[in-house]
Amino acid sequence: QVQLVESGGGMVQTGGSLRLSCAAAGRFFNRYFMGWFRQAPEKEREFLAAITDNGGSTYYADSVKGRFTIARDNARNMMYLQMNSLNPEDTAVYYCAARQYYSLSTIPSGYFAWGQGTPVTVSS
Repeated sequence: QVQLVESGGGMVQTGGSLRLSCAAAGRFFNRYFMGWFRQAPEKEREFLAAITDNGGSTYYADSVKGRFTIARDNARNMMYLQMNSLNPEDTAVYYCAARQYYSLSTIPSGYFAWGQGTPVTVSS
């Protein structure tokens, strides 16, 4: 099992940047594919980005491609999401998630472990 804790959320103005962190506790972090999702009020959970177990490959949703960057540091059991050029439509609670299978997934049901989320608010 793995326990995930997100941090780094907060309030930022349009055009600003934030870096989210996801700390993993437990064994075998370096065996999991990982992902970032977000959920805005009254909306479904939305896939943002995914990364392979060794960090060698990444995949992004069109809505964040070119603005967000996913990365991981297996030595520290950490994953990150660098978010640039933020706009009010990026306001949501952001979640990291772990996947057991060696394939990238864009759907929430493809992940077995989730953090509690960190809120991001972008003001205009």
